Amino acid sequence: MTEEQDKLDPRLNAFRPDLADAALQGEVSAERFVEATPMRIADPVVDVRSEPRGDSGMTTQLLLGDDVRVFEDYNGWCWIQNERDGYVGYVVDTSLDRRKDEPTHIVIAPRTFVYAGSDLRYPRLRTLSMGSLLTVVGGQERRGTLYAMLPSGEAVIARHIVPIDQVALDYVAVAESLMHTPYLWGGASGFGIDCSGLVQLALMMSGVDVLRDTDQQERTIGSPFEPNGDYSNLQRGDLVFWKGHVGIMADDRIMIHASGDTMSVTREPLSEAIERISYLYGKPTSIRRP
Repeated sequence: MTEEQDKLDPRLNAFRPDLADAALQGEVSAERFVEATPMRIADPVVDVRSEPRGDSGMTTQLLLGDDVRVFEDYNGWCWIQNERDGYVGYVVDTSLDRRKDEPTHIVIAPRTFVYAGSDLRYPRLRTLSMGSLLTVVGGQERRGTLYAMLPSGEAVIARHIVPIDQVALDYVAVAESLMHTPYLWGGASGFGIDCSGLVQLALMMSGVDVLRDTDQQERTIGSPFEPNGDYSNLQRGDLVFWKGHVGIMADDRIMIHASGDTMSVTREPLSEAIERISYLYGKPTSIRRP
């Protein structure tokens, strides 16, 4: 590995000894450099893995409509980079499709159903997470409920989506809407989420794209903020970082986070979280104010 390669984060740069992103030519050494093929996530939630194997660890997840760049399609696995946050990994090739109709709307409910047609009594075909992207071609009303119609003739509840350019005004409120979502290592959806996934999804819904992992977020989100001795000068929206963990302040005392202690998104007094976490990971390492 060259000195330049050693400096590049492999989570955010697609390079291996045998293959690398053509954009990295001159920065890394590889047997081949390839131009990426643009593709789009076609399944509701797709696990991204560190190796092209079903038993490999999950590093993050992608949502319906996410645009990705594909560098390799081999033996049932695609080596991809997510365009939104730059994350690199492997997904099953059946989870991808060509980019067709441009998305027009985004799901704002924690979870919502796709129905076979514009009637809640019709079969539920799929379940989508907050943050999923859809192409809406019209609307139909039945028994007082408005449905957004998809090109396939399928339907979703119209009040569960908004135009793609409409963003939430308070990212903390988005995080609060995900209360009790199960904790899932590498999770980034309304079905299961980890601490940095919660931060990323909530900020994305408010129009701010941030990096995926806790250490990346601690270096790049907002500005550092110096707390006083008892952390009483924090405010709603501040991010509290530990080594390998992050929480969102709901006010000056209460933090919301995806907790490995409760195995869910939960509210917890910051003072109690500090005491509970400190014996394993020490005190908070920094505060960031988005």
